[in-house]
Amino acid sequence: MNETSEARETAGLITPEIRQWIGRSDEPQRLEVTRRDIVKYSIATQQRLDKYRRGDEAPPMFLFNAHQPLVDLDALRPDGLTVDPLLPELPLKRVMAGGVKNTYHRPIKAGDALVLTRTLTEIYEKQGASGPLIFVVYAVRVETEAGELVMEETRRRIFR
Repeated sequence: MNETSEARETAGLITPEIRQWIGRSDEPQRLEVTRRDIVKYSIATQQRLDKYRRGDEAPPMFLFNAHQPLVDLDALRPDGLTVDPLLPELPLKRVMAGGVKNTYHRPIKAGDALVLTRTLTEIYEKQGASGPLIFVVYAVRVETEAGELVMEETRRRIFR
């Protein structure tokens, strides 16, 4: 048994019911990329390259949180996040970002019709300096409607 496996089994916060959520996916979401959306994002994020500012190509992070639903403010949780349908009730409630890794297979262009699929791939726990932590890992796969792989994302959230 390696160190990671031992750390994942020490605190005992993750029940068999929680583990059953691993492997669940959201319904695939279709997203049409417009030149206007790319330009607006590029202006908002102060992009400097002309290809982004003209809307020819989307800058990195353009799809960050694209899978999140658009909801009214009163539908947000007290911490400002949306309710996550892929996340079971966890015993730890405070959420922190745990990192994002994106792998781009080709540029995102105006006119692309993309399909985003998010899957809960892992839930594990570790003992932190201030107590137990639960790590939740998602994989987001972005393809064209024809099935061409555009981007893969791995995202971690930490609960304490």
